[in-house]
Amino acid sequence: MADKLDIERRKPVWVALSEFYLDTELSSEDFDRIVTVFRQSGYTLKELKEIDLYEVFTLLQANLLSATGVWASFKEEWLVSECGKLYEKRSHIGHRMICRFLNCIFYWMRRGYWKEIEKRMTSN
Repeated sequence: MADKLDIERRKPVWVALSEFYLDTELSSEDFDRIVTVFRQSGYTLKELKEIDLYEVFTLLQANLLSATGVWASFKEEWLVSECGKLYEKRSHIGHRMICRFLNCIFYWMRRGYWKEIEKRMTSN
């Protein structure tokens, strides 16, 4: 039961995090909306970064490397389904090692987004 509740709590976070992986620049209004979702989730900044790393990043990172990447949004049903699968794998050592390795290579692509999120979440 706790996992089902945790997944429901994560869904809006997954959708908000997916905006980091669109082939567009986020606006100030986008950051405001994302920060609102993050705050409403009740997760700490550290927990949000872990959700990104282990449940969203490996699923969506390739979109930023594709010349024909998704620009507008990902289909929410697909996103939630796939992030849910990664949620189930988040504590497996192999999954964690792959995520950390790939993050070392590709974190630069979303570092600025996280800096902006940190600034906004700690300023109020």
